[in-house]
Amino acid sequence: MKKILIVEDDNKLNDGIKLALRNEFFCLQAFSLQSASDIYKEQSIDLIILDINMPDGNGIDFMIEIRKTETIPIILLTANKMEMDIVSGLELGANDYITKPFSLMVLRARVNVQLRNEKISEDVYKNGDFCFDFGKMEFTKGNTVLELSKTEQKLLRCFIENKGKNLSRSQLIDYIWQGDTEYVEEHALTVVVNRLRNKLGNDSECIKTVYGVGYTWARI
Repeated sequence: MKKILIVEDDNKLNDGIKLALRNEFFCLQAFSLQSASDIYKEQSIDLIILDINMPDGNGIDFMIEIRKTETIPIILLTANKMEMDIVSGLELGANDYITKPFSLMVLRARVNVQLRNEKISEDVYKNGDFCFDFGKMEFTKGNTVLELSKTEQKLLRCFIENKGKNLSRSQLIDYIWQGDTEYVEEHALTVVVNRLRNKLGNDSECIKTVYGVGYTWARI
């Protein structure tokens, strides 16, 4: 189930949004930017519904920080209908913008649109001379076809779905071997990471080792 972070200081509205979405999504609630930041660092979030006017700061600033490393969908909420504010929010990285008051049914529809678009974009990753099509299982670097094993494909997909995030070794192992780790040797992940790095060639720096933690996909 996709995780949605609702950042809204109005308790009634926050609860209403959660109620409208809870049958389709797992909703996490934050009533301040500080709590939103704490939740975001601890959880893997798929979409953020973000009020601009929060008691401890401006939601735009929180969005700007996220956009330094992440491309997850962000829907802004505001009571301000000024056209320039809407344009600024979108230019600074918002995927959508809703002014209060609004229909919870409309909000739910817009959330579904954003997550549907995100799913499509996750299937195909393009960056520089890399093109990874996970749906067709076609991976290229420039004009060179990269032959990846199923395990390497799983590892690569995990990295792409979590671009810029530090992934622990246990998280990667669980993702690749789907919890069936009883017979997975301790160094198996290291072997797969090294094989994938070798196949990516000079761009092996994309997969950076985070000492004491695991790895991260650094090429955002």
